[in-house]
Amino acid sequence: MFLRGKKVLLRSVEQEDIEMLRELSNDPEFEKMIVGWSYPISKKDQLNWYENYKADDKTLRFIIETEQDGAIGMTGLLNIDWKNGVADAGGMRVAKKELRCKGIATDAYMTLFRYAFDELRLNRINGSVISYNTISQHVTEKVGFKKEGVLRQAVFKNGKYEDVIILGILKDDYKNVIESTNYWEE
Repeated sequence: MFLRGKKVLLRSVEQEDIEMLRELSNDPEFEKMIVGWSYPISKKDQLNWYENYKADDKTLRFIIETEQDGAIGMTGLLNIDWKNGVADAGGMRVAKKELRCKGIATDAYMTLFRYAFDELRLNRINGSVISYNTISQHVTEKVGFKKEGVLRQAVFKNGKYEDVIILGILKDDYKNVIESTNYWEE
């Protein structure tokens, strides 16, 4: 199944995406901007990840594509709690630097949320952003995430401990964004 946004298409991860994902994971500039941590990933490790992740019914990963550029990144939902309707946002990773800050992440989030809230019947998605990543903070606020707290000195980046901002978006928050921006109107 394909999830169509205004600018992006979200689709399942395919084997031909492995090298793009490995390059993204191994990019030190990108690693500085995410909450989690990365370590060098070999082709074999990336192939093992691909072969094993589909067995998990609590994780949905999507490749972000644009019509002009093809596969450009990845997003998804992690730790899905089907009973309580809660999941963690799997981050927003746009591999091609020249495509960042062009509304791709906003549309990918909105497309992911439409699927999560309207199709999967989730009610809440948790998120986080490292405190100095102001671009991600802006995007997450724009799509409806609310700041719910701060984990002080929770991650070690660039030789020091950094704060992590804890975020959450409810189905009602997403609906409010749609109504206030007419997001899905043509």
